[in-house]
Amino acid sequence: MSSAFILFGPAHLIALALALIVPVVLAALVRWRSGLDRAFRYGLALLLAAGWLAWLVLFALRGWLTVSNELPLNLCDWATVALVVALLCPSQRAYELGYFWGLGGTVQGLLTPDIARGFPDPQFLFFFLGHGGIIAALLYLTLGARMRPTLRSLPRVVVATLAYAGVAGAADAVLGTNYGFLRAKPANASIMDFLSPWPWYIPELVAIGLLSMFVYYVPFGLMDLSRRYRTQARVSPSREISGSGPRS
Repeated sequence: MSSAFILFGPAHLIALALALIVPVVLAALVRWRSGLDRAFRYGLALLLAAGWLAWLVLFALRGWLTVSNELPLNLCDWATVALVVALLCPSQRAYELGYFWGLGGTVQGLLTPDIARGFPDPQFLFFFLGHGGIIAALLYLTLGARMRPTLRSLPRVVVATLAYAGVAGAADAVLGTNYGFLRAKPANASIMDFLSPWPWYIPELVAIGLLSMFVYYVPFGLMDLSRRYRTQARVSPSREISGSGPRS
C-alpha cells in the first residue's frame, strides 16, 4: 500500500533529479550523434501525451474526475500541448510558449505537488511523468535541439498568457471551477501562501510572472550581448589598422 506523499522526501528528490538529468544526458547524446534527435523528440512527445492521458484515466478509475479537473485548462496542460507541437514539428512559437509556461508554472508544481500519495502509487508516478516530462522536454529542446527564446518571444508569450487567463477565468466564472487558481489559492503549500488574499494575489501573480519571464530570458540576453561585444571587438582593430596608413 502506498504511503502519503512526503514533500522533499527521497522519492520526491529523485523525481526532481530525473527531470533534470534525463534531458541533459539526451542532449549530450544527440550532440555526439545528431541522428538520434528525431527519436528523442518523438519519444518525449509520446511521454508527454501518455502522461497527460494516464492522469485522466487514473482520475476516472478512482472516481476523482470532476468538472474542476477534467478540462485541459491548467497552464501545465497548455504547456504540454505547446511542447508536443514543438517536439513533433519544431516551431519557435510553440517552443517559446512551452519554455516560459513550463518554467513559470510547472516548476512550482514540481516543487510543491498537489498530490496525496507517494511512490509507487500511480498518482505519484503519473504526476511526475507529466510534470517532469514538461521540464525534460523544454530542456532537451533548449540544450539538445538548440532552440532558444528571443527578445521578441516576450511580448508574444505575454499576449498568449493573457489569452489563457481569459479562457480559464471565463470557465471558472461559468462552471464554478478554479482553473489557473484565479478564484482561490491551491490547497497544498505553495509560493502563493506568501501572497495577499484573493483577489489581491492576482496582480501579484502577474508581477511574479513578468519577473520570472525576465529571469528565464536573462541568460540568452547576456549571451547575445557577449556575442555582440566580441564581434565589435574583432571589427574595431581591423578598422583601425585599415585606416592607419600614410595620408598625402
